[in-house]
Amino acid sequence: MKHVIVIGGGAAGMMAAIGAAGEGARVTLLEKNEKLGKKIYITGKGRCNLTNACDVSEFPEHVVSNPRFFLSALHGLTNRETIELFESFGLPTKTERGKRVFPVSDKSSDVIRALERECRRLGVSVHLHAEVASLWTEEYVSEEPGNEVTADGNASGGRAGKSGKTKKKAEFIFRVKGVVLTDGAKLAADAVIVATGGLSYPSTGSTGDGYRMAKACGHTVTKLRPSLVSLTAEDACCGELSGLSLRNVGVRFYGADGRLLTEDFGELLFTHKGISGPTVLTATAVAGDALPGGTAVIDLKSGLTDEQLDARLVRELEAGHAKQMGNLIGVLVPAALGLELLKRAGIPEECKGGSVTKEQRQRLAKELRAMTLRITGLGGYNEAVVTRGGVQTKEVNPSTLESRLTKGLYFAGEVLDLDATTGGFNLQIAWSTGMLAGRKAAQE
Repeated sequence: MKHVIVIGGGAAGMMAAIGAAGEGARVTLLEKNEKLGKKIYITGKGRCNLTNACDVSEFPEHVVSNPRFFLSALHGLTNRETIELFESFGLPTKTERGKRVFPVSDKSSDVIRALERECRRLGVSVHLHAEVASLWTEEYVSEEPGNEVTADGNASGGRAGKSGKTKKKAEFIFRVKGVVLTDGAKLAADAVIVATGGLSYPSTGSTGDGYRMAKACGHTVTKLRPSLVSLTAEDACCGELSGLSLRNVGVRFYGADGRLLTEDFGELLFTHKGISGPTVLTATAVAGDALPGGTAVIDLKSGLTDEQLDARLVRELEAGHAKQMGNLIGVLVPAALGLELLKRAGIPEECKGGSVTKEQRQRLAKELRAMTLRITGLGGYNEAVVTRGGVQTKEVNPSTLESRLTKGLYFAGEVLDLDATTGGFNLQIAWSTGMLAGRKAAQE
């Protein structure tokens, strides 16, 4: 029976263990924390947005990094199949706005328990407080027929080198033999799956261990940065508006050079340091490093044309001609936000609606249409949903997720250079890559 070791007991790791065990392998799951699924527990604000129910053909549109690489894994376990799989694990699901899929219970702990139950059913051996120090590898010489290399490693096309000795051409540099734990113990295995996560939410154990292991085997790790994260802004009003959530607003993001980077429509949240919410998180996934130094322009009335907005203002000002603007503005936007817009438009709060000039009305319309915030930076890994960057995908076989450099070594989940927008897409990357890596590690 083939022995597969999975490093990491998160979403990708547990699914990899299930995939490998389902193919008849003996599976050992190593998790350095005191329990499995610590990051799953906090996803979706504790509700766990476990996937998205969009048409599978639309899914790659939401994958920001290397969507084509992800196709094999996705078609091996689609989002629809993932929902069915969790249902078979005894976890009822529901679909909400934006086709986000959650457990009916709204408890991420139920997702973890469902995965744990399936691991137990399949006989997966789970080891907690088991931290891997390094991969155990040896130099690899292929036994497959093909071109040969001389003893010093130079290609000879099947002809002997100067020494007269030949070896068959190696497809890999190393072969994995198992893992070495931090206590010095060695665990032998036929295949090892690295599913250690990235750098986001380091308190859950995501401290970049997989990147270190990959580099030790000669892999390239692309530039790493936080993704799906909040933005900081220099505008003092953000702190004053902290906690205010806006729905159905348009947001455009511009770089320091004034170039439009991306735009979105949906929800935005003011924080004590800047802005967050789905529109902002998606912008950090798409534009990332180009956002600091630029601006976020919020269209608070994106459902109206300029003419319709002006007519609305005229109507409200006439109806409230005897009211102070500090009170009247609340019929257009939340009161606290309205006071900020009046300040920006140069309209005194005590000014009566009937006294607002055409010029003032036009300035207010401009602020409603394009409230501008100056972006200073991105939040850190301690709040990032995912890590952008990872093990370079061209060094991994997309059909199996096996390393092209080390035979028997597989990668799954966030450790790979794969990330997506918000809405359940990143967890689907974990489920699909975990299942593919697990199945192939057991089969090949």
